[in-house]
Amino acid sequence: MSIWEYANPKKFIATTAPVIPWAFGGAILCIVVGLIWGFFLTPDADRFGSTVKIIYLHVPSAMIAINGWIMMLVASLIWLIRRHHVSALAAKAAAPVGMVMTLIALWTGAVWGQPMWGTWWAWDPRLTSFLILFLFYLGYVALWEAIPDPDQAADLTSVLCLVGSVFALLSRYAVYFWNQGLHQGATLSMDSEQHIADVFWVPLVVCIAGFILLFVALVLMRTGTEIRLRRLRALERQAQRAAA
Repeated sequence: MSIWEYANPKKFIATTAPVIPWAFGGAILCIVVGLIWGFFLTPDADRFGSTVKIIYLHVPSAMIAINGWIMMLVASLIWLIRRHHVSALAAKAAAPVGMVMTLIALWTGAVWGQPMWGTWWAWDPRLTSFLILFLFYLGYVALWEAIPDPDQAADLTSVLCLVGSVFALLSRYAVYFWNQGLHQGATLSMDSEQHIADVFWVPLVVCIAGFILLFVALVLMRTGTEIRLRRLRALERQAQRAAA
């Protein structure tokens, strides 16, 4: 069995439809358990107090924001190379989800930054690249809506996705490219000196799993919706030509 079989819209919908409820259920369970565990059952951090608990929203949303764009990049490349409509529609479906996750990450980052740095915002390399990533998400969604021809819209948004991927990578690795900046190092790291304490790590991983499942469920559901809308518009055009 080849993975390209799922480029068939009917095959894609038939395969993913049973997965969506389970993904939503797992997402709700993990997010609820992770947030209750993290916010109410873990102690305050020695250096940061209760403010550290914002990581249970900030870290998962930031991870989804960055990796969501990477997923869109892969789907866009598949569209440009193989012209599979499902891949273009999957990228389109993921964009609003990633945009909301980026907004959540920016907001929670500001909530963290105000007590820790004494300011809601700083033109830190990582923060700035993350803000630009949000603007790329916004532009991507707007470009899909502005172009009536779906294939042309898929082409142009795919090119935009390629360019925006630079800032997705900068958002992830800016703290390694520049030594300056307020943003701390990676929360999850192989370095024992940087790695978050185990008491915070376990509920954080549960929250991350929940956000990943939520992203998967939303993207699969929205992709199925986009496939049905594309089919409906094709039928409408056929009816209009027949009537003419």
